[in-house]
Amino acid sequence: MAIELMNQNTSTENILEVHNLKKYYPLSKFSIGKRKAYVKAVDDVSFNIRKGTTMGLVGESGCGKTTVGRTILRLHDVTSGKVIFNGMDLSKVSSGQLRKMRPQMQMIFQDPYSSLSPRLPIGEIIGEAVKEHKIVPKSKYRSYILKVMQDCGLQPQYFYRYPHEFSGGQRQRISIARAVALKPKFIICDEPLSALDVSIQAQIINLMKDLQEQYGYTYLFISHDLSVVEYLSDTIGVMYLGSMVEIGKKKKIFSNPMHPYTKALLSAVPKSNPDEKMNRIILEGDIPSPIKPPSGCKFRTRCQYAMPVCAEKAPILKEYEDGHKTACHLYSQD
Repeated sequence: MAIELMNQNTSTENILEVHNLKKYYPLSKFSIGKRKAYVKAVDDVSFNIRKGTTMGLVGESGCGKTTVGRTILRLHDVTSGKVIFNGMDLSKVSSGQLRKMRPQMQMIFQDPYSSLSPRLPIGEIIGEAVKEHKIVPKSKYRSYILKVMQDCGLQPQYFYRYPHEFSGGQRQRISIARAVALKPKFIICDEPLSALDVSIQAQIINLMKDLQEQYGYTYLFISHDLSVVEYLSDTIGVMYLGSMVEIGKKKKIFSNPMHPYTKALLSAVPKSNPDEKMNRIILEGDIPSPIKPPSGCKFRTRCQYAMPVCAEKAPILKEYEDGHKTACHLYSQD
C-alpha cells in the first residue's frame, strides 16, 4: 500500500521522520516449493515528530505500535523504508555510528521490573550507560546520578538499594531516570503506565510532563489508553493491523475523527460525567491475521461502512484538513 509522506523534504523542525517503514517477520527460514510467508507487523507507516513535542501512537493490542518503536531504534532491523533522526537515516548508518547515537534515543519499557537488573543497585542501573558513553567526567559521576534521581523523584538514600525493594511506581521512576541520564533528545515510551495503579499513573504522567518542560524532550508515547494520550500528546497516530489509518493534531482527532476505526476507539473512552450517554460503537468480528491481511482496506472486514471498492483497492493516507490525514474510501482519494 502506497502512503503519501508527511513532508517530501526533510524539515529542521522535525527530530524524527519515518517514511514508508516496513517490518516483516518471516514465518520460516525454509520455503522450498512454496511461497515464503511473512508476519507484516509494520506495513508502510509514515509520520513526523517535531522537536519538543509528544506524538501518541494508539491502537488495539497487536497492531504494531511497539514494533514501530523498536524498529525506529534499530532494536529490530528495518525491512524497508527510512527512519531519519536529526537528518541521518538510521536504517543505513553503521553499527559504530549507531552506537554513538544511542544516548540521543532512549526507550522506557512497559514492565519496569523485568527491564531492571535484579543484581545491581539502582545507582549502578541508572549510571551504567552513563559510564559507558562518558556522559560526565568521573569526578562528577555520583553527583550527576543523584541529580538525575532527584529530578525523577527518587531519594538519595535509594542509591544502593535494589529493584525488588521498590514499588511498581518507583521502579518506573528508575526506568525513566535511566533513560534521561544519557541526556537524550528523543524518548520512546512503550506503554509505561499499563502496569501501574491509576493513582500512580497520574504521578508518572506529571513527571514526564515536568521533565519535557524542563529539558525539551521529544516523546513517542505508545499506549492503548486514549484518555492518557489526549492529556500528553500534541499529535496522535492511529494504527490498525500494522498500518497507519489516521494521524493529526490532538484536537482534530478528538473533535473530528474521520476513520471508522478511530471513531470506534474514541467511543470506548469512559466519560467523566456519569449522566452523559455513551454511544459505544461495537466492532464485530475478530482482528484479521497479519500473515494474510484482507485485500484492499485492512479494516473492511469489521467496518459497517465497507463498500466494494474497499476490497479492491487499499486507501491512501491523504490529508483532508491542515495536518489531518486518514486512509479511508469514505473520502475522496483523488
